[in-house]
Amino acid sequence: MVTAILKNSLFIFLLTGSGFVWSQKKSDQLQAEQNKLEKKLSTTKSLLDKVKKGTESSLNELKLIENQVKNRELLVRNFDNQIRSAELTISSKGDQIKELQKRLVTLKEQYRKLLIYAYKHRNKSAKMMYIFSSSNYFEAVKRTSYLKRLSEIQQKQFKVILQNEKTIHKEINSIKQEKDHKKVLLEEKIVEKQQIEKDKSTKQLALEKLRKDENSLMTELKEQERQKAELKRRIKSAIEKEIADAEAKAKKDAEKKASLASKSSTSSTPTKTTTTPAKEVAFTDTKENIALGKNFESNRGKLPWPVAKGSVTENYGKNAHPTLPNVYTNNNGIDIGAPKNSQVRTVFDGEVTSVLNIPGAGKVVIIKHGAYRTVYSNLQEAYVSVGDKVSSKQSIGSLLADEEGNLSTSHFEIHQVVEGTVQRINPSLWLAQ
Repeated sequence: MVTAILKNSLFIFLLTGSGFVWSQKKSDQLQAEQNKLEKKLSTTKSLLDKVKKGTESSLNELKLIENQVKNRELLVRNFDNQIRSAELTISSKGDQIKELQKRLVTLKEQYRKLLIYAYKHRNKSAKMMYIFSSSNYFEAVKRTSYLKRLSEIQQKQFKVILQNEKTIHKEINSIKQEKDHKKVLLEEKIVEKQQIEKDKSTKQLALEKLRKDENSLMTELKEQERQKAELKRRIKSAIEKEIADAEAKAKKDAEKKASLASKSSTSSTPTKTTTTPAKEVAFTDTKENIALGKNFESNRGKLPWPVAKGSVTENYGKNAHPTLPNVYTNNNGIDIGAPKNSQVRTVFDGEVTSVLNIPGAGKVVIIKHGAYRTVYSNLQEAYVSVGDKVSSKQSIGSLLADEEGNLSTSHFEIHQVVEGTVQRINPSLWLAQ
């Protein structure tokens, strides 16, 4: 009987505990995802309000509306997942309560038997006779221990029953709260779906306005592609020059060191010397820069954004033009729509290696993080100079205003130097989401 009671108690705690922990973890993940999406929606809405103050529709407005529609659809999907999770939890808790009620019936029956047994053996002399009737001393000790254990179990059994009654009521209350929360989510879901339809209608109107002047858009697109190509060339050239200068300096230092060693050897032992051509010296980063690069690499997916508030308007790589059919653009980084003249900040500690002035791209700042380089362009002004040491989230400049004058666009790139060659990397994989 003792063993049965212990098994029942253990089963109840495992049943209620593990299910609750799993359900809570899943719910927390979905809630965190919902919070992120709502934050993105709030930022995009704020930017859209600024854009709409202009008299004409712009590509930026269209891109922001697309982001708004996409994020709202993701939020609706999140609500669906939360509702589905709540339904599964409610179903699971219903099964748990049924099982607890069965176990409670068993516990009460066991307790009833214990009470009957205790009543029959309530006479002290009967207990003494039970002990004294033992065949030897060791059996008497065991019988004494058994009676003591039986008394303890009687008390504990009553507490277990009360505790599990409370557990059942708590589970029932939790289910009611889940149902109420589910109703709220359903109402929010309906509102979000209505808002999606409204945003899609707004997007269609903006699209129609922009398509009216397709020739102008094509001309503008060609100019943007030309500016992108020039930006790409200048950035690549700047990084390669930096590497070449570092290699030349390393080579010069090595030659100087070899010359001093040769002179020292000649002065001490006058012998005939022959001139040998200097060996090519490959540039290697300092230990400090190597450590910085490793730290940068370890923060993949956790780097702060180059602007405090913004919404991605063009992703890395190939992008379909929002209005022109079968027309694509290629982005070497990502474009982030931000409030007009926003401050640009560095995403990690490093050293400024280049500050360029490129027509159409404004000022460009390149920062070195060991083997990695981050590039910040479309700046109206730069607050840093070549050689400056910068820290994470430090302001390094302000953005140019877009042609419409209501927003600014931050263009951000990441490059990696591998064996002297420069390789572009998708910044979206490195920035915190």
